[in-house]
Amino acid sequence: MSTDWLPHTRAGQLKMAKDWMAVIGGKVSAWNIPAQALSDLSTLTQAAGSSLQVAQTESTRTPVATATCREDFDAMIAKMRDIKRRYFFEPPLTGADIISLGLKPHDSTPTQSGTPTAQVTLETFLIGRHELGVKIIYITGDPHDGANKGYRIWYSVRSWCDTPPDNPDELHTSFFTKRRKDVIEFAFDESGKTAYMAVQVENESKKGPWGPMTSALIP
Repeated sequence: MSTDWLPHTRAGQLKMAKDWMAVIGGKVSAWNIPAQALSDLSTLTQAAGSSLQVAQTESTRTPVATATCREDFDAMIAKMRDIKRRYFFEPPLTGADIISLGLKPHDSTPTQSGTPTAQVTLETFLIGRHELGVKIIYITGDPHDGANKGYRIWYSVRSWCDTPPDNPDELHTSFFTKRRKDVIEFAFDESGKTAYMAVQVENESKKGPWGPMTSALIP
């Protein structure tokens, strides 16, 4: 479960729980939150606050006190997650309500990503019989660019007596991968033949330029 919304320190988590009680206290009916849920959070928050004070005081800080503090905070956070899952991000809460709880409203606007322009090629390495490992190598462009969602690897297999393909448009088999390293599995009878390969960076229906065609002997 994502913890982006939860402060990383015990003090921050305790403050958020107390802020929730202050905000929710005046909204129990309006937000359709059962009073018992707020009561349970209050009890758990008080226990977490008390055990934190004991665990942080030099004269009372012991392994048992530390373990008790951890358990109390786990229980308080579990209750916060339960309340958030059941009652937040649902009507009648507004964006301002969500912000008052120290949370971020859901972003319903999709992030736009452009057409990929990077050009990539392949390096091959041996995996096993009838398998070739392939590694994506960037020739141009930034691999961290949001437009570079994945890679369409095209290939065709030819025997020694067949005419090699002239360009990537003559490659007929493909698969999509988001990994910079992957494996192509070939049929048993393709061992000893040559695989011709080329790659396009792909972002949904948008494709980047062809990379140079490479070839490798199928083990």
